[in-house]
Amino acid sequence: MLTADVFSAFGSRFSVVAIPWLVLITTGSPAKMGLVAAAEMIPYLLTSVLAAPIADRFGMRRTSITCDLSSAVAMSIVAAAPDFGFWQLVLLIAVSGGMRGVGDRVKHVLLRPVTAESGIPMIRVTSAYEAMNRTAGLIGAPLAGILVATLGARHTIWLDAGTFLAAAVLVWALVRPAPEPEEVAPAKEPYLKALRGGFSFLRTDKLLLGMIATLFLINFFQQAASTVLLPLWVQEVFGSPTRIGIILGVFAAGSLAGNVVFTIFSTKLPQMLSFFIGAAIGGAPRILVLGLTDNLAVVLVVTFLAGFGIASVNPVVGAILYERIPVELQTRVFGVVAAVAVSGIPIGSALAGIAAASAGLKPTILVGGAVLLTLTLIPLARYRRASSEPLATEPARPAGEAG
Repeated sequence: MLTADVFSAFGSRFSVVAIPWLVLITTGSPAKMGLVAAAEMIPYLLTSVLAAPIADRFGMRRTSITCDLSSAVAMSIVAAAPDFGFWQLVLLIAVSGGMRGVGDRVKHVLLRPVTAESGIPMIRVTSAYEAMNRTAGLIGAPLAGILVATLGARHTIWLDAGTFLAAAVLVWALVRPAPEPEEVAPAKEPYLKALRGGFSFLRTDKLLLGMIATLFLINFFQQAASTVLLPLWVQEVFGSPTRIGIILGVFAAGSLAGNVVFTIFSTKLPQMLSFFIGAAIGGAPRILVLGLTDNLAVVLVVTFLAGFGIASVNPVVGAILYERIPVELQTRVFGVVAAVAVSGIPIGSALAGIAAASAGLKPTILVGGAVLLTLTLIPLARYRRASSEPLATEPARPAGEAG
């Protein structure tokens, strides 16, 4: 299951590099590059939520295989048709993005039954899952750039199609979880009632709502930093784009190192405390340091530590989602969680650009970093007050019991 997801993640990284490059060399239009990116992301977010009840009816394993095969076919058509029109390309990219949205959600849901059969603690599996996906991100994008430069965009897209096919074959051949008992199988509800069920459950769980809000904020500010504030800072301080790659690479390396360490010690650490500390360390410091110093070495050290700290956030969220959400609602609630969390990405980039243009780079960095730091320290302070024991000696406890 994890290997299939890594293949799918590699394919996504290949497409992120190869498809915009293909659009640029065939149309010469940056605006069309942005349109293609939106054509993939918007259906991805929509199907994450809207297709969840359909996936429940169709079956998790069957949906995963169908979505990966559909993405493979869509990418194969893009690679095989050199004279394809732009709007036909947008349509195919939208199909692939929509399939990936629901396909990613059902893969997450499938992790629960296969983990239960393996006997491995869920927090360790979600941490390993995060580490493997970060590895795919760390290797996949640079590898895609090399492949596009050496093989060309269309041949790289063929490889993209191959990764989706490999993921489908792996799930078909090797992922066969035991059937769910009748009492936990998803109910055959009308579509709209099933869709409302996911929102209704989430609305009643304050802990999950708080965690989702934190994820939204982190994605919002991290995307603003990576795509707008960091490039502007590098241009202003160094005048060379090479430092952008170095800083982002150091953050990715810190995240991967943190995931490896967290995977080893995850079962011994209190989950909610790990989440709050990770969010506080991994969010604001890497933004604030850009406004406080021009020393690249200091920025790299803080960036690495931020990456190391953020590594605990997604595994804890994943484990708590499995623990708190009833099996029959997981596909729907997972879709809502993903859509809300990921929606911070495009919003952050847009607002950061407007703020930097109107207020200036340094004020935007300092105010944004201070706001994120405050918002991530508040729940940590509340957790400290709610705990009857000092942080250093607090025993690990089930996620459902955290304050």
